[in-house]
Amino acid sequence: MLAIEIHGYAIISEDDRITDASGATPEALRNEADWRYFQAELDKSDVVVLGRLGHEANPNAKGRRRLVVSSSSPGLEQRADAWWWNPDRCSWDEAIATILPNGGRVAVPGGRRVFDLFLRIGYDVFHLSRAEGVKIGSGTGLFSVCDEGTSACAALFERGLEAGPRKVLDPQLPVSLTLWRR
Repeated sequence: MLAIEIHGYAIISEDDRITDASGATPEALRNEADWRYFQAELDKSDVVVLGRLGHEANPNAKGRRRLVVSSSSPGLEQRADAWWWNPDRCSWDEAIATILPNGGRVAVPGGRRVFDLFLRIGYDVFHLSRAEGVKIGSGTGLFSVCDEGTSACAALFERGLEAGPRKVLDPQLPVSLTLWRR
């Protein structure tokens, strides 16, 4: 069995949103301290898993190994820009064994469909940043169940993760970070 460690990363509002009603990340969720933390974490990862829209919207300036979740892939394929994976046609175990045959650290920065997929697969650690005092309202919830009234914290807890201590990343806004671990 491969030694794979799956880390999720998100910054959310008080009402567990990752985007506003238009589908864009609001300025209130953009924070320099959180961004520095996130980038340092991605630098520790062996592969970054994200959805097609996130891949297209965020150029891979650092040349990190990416796995793009997309129904346009016939299963698992390596393209010039990234590995592409369709979880309906290729299992996670098969995909990750191909990409990281010696094991390693997987970073999952979303979007929501990818967060939901890995909620089922199983996170080892979820790095949950929160813009405290910020409410977005009709935006996209971190997980689908957030739109049904389940909090992001409850969703992680229900999947066997436990919250560590809250750390303040930016006292001015404030933005806090809680690591949820299996």
